[in-house]
Amino acid sequence: MRPLENTSTEQPITALAALLAGRRFVALTGAGCSTESGIPDYRGPETRMRARNPIQGREFARSADVRRRYWARAVVGWERFSKAKPNPAHKALAALEHEGALSAIITQNVDGLHQEAGSRNVIELHGSLGDVICLECGVIEPRASVQRRLLEQNPGWLSLAAEIAPDGDAEISQEHLERFVVAGCLACDGPLKPRVVFFGENVPKPVVDSAFARLHEGAALLVVGSSLAVFSGYRFVLRAAERRIPIAMVNLGPARGAELSAVRIDGKAGEVLPKVAELLAANNLKPA
Repeated sequence: MRPLENTSTEQPITALAALLAGRRFVALTGAGCSTESGIPDYRGPETRMRARNPIQGREFARSADVRRRYWARAVVGWERFSKAKPNPAHKALAALEHEGALSAIITQNVDGLHQEAGSRNVIELHGSLGDVICLECGVIEPRASVQRRLLEQNPGWLSLAAEIAPDGDAEISQEHLERFVVAGCLACDGPLKPRVVFFGENVPKPVVDSAFARLHEGAALLVVGSSLAVFSGYRFVLRAAERRIPIAMVNLGPARGAELSAVRIDGKAGEVLPKVAELLAANNLKPA
């Protein structure tokens, strides 16, 4: 598909609404969709997190020290992360789904804010920080329950100053790390892992298949808040291009595959999407 003229400076919101009008579309969302909820982005222009080295899945599974470092940081970061609330972007997407314009959300985020905003058809590519799984027996425990146990075993831990990262992680000194007590599985005392896809791990095939199935049902793809630097998200843009369905992008900063987009807006999702939803509703431009 030959991309249409970029409309980044000429009535971009109106152009995006016109592209989506009458089409039942799929949204692909990334970290930029949640930054306005107070959850930082790895690669966004307003974040300082780009130089950090995220947890690697293989290291987490093999090393007790890596797991200790993760949980010691995460117990601090979770207190802020878990209090994040849906922003206008999440709410606009939920409204578009309710109106029948948006068929599904494929999200790279692990914060659960789409569901909290009211979206029902959400595919979480990278899992959810709301659950924790035992690496030995597979038992799943709510993250909030693990948090309570960690705080009981490490009194005073929340008094530590910390800087939150996108996965709920935080900076803690080595001296404090060595004193941290890690909680084990309630069923077998095995090591616990957040139910998310760490760097270096693959998205489960059933999740990918489900996402592709949803994309194939859509008449357009709207990318929101993602630089698409990670292939787990970028592949859906490639598939949409193969299917020759329109692609639109709303992202603060550059995005991989931007040349494939028919409409591209360099802006905050929380400012753009409510206006698009309002235009579609005002003009009764829902799919027939």
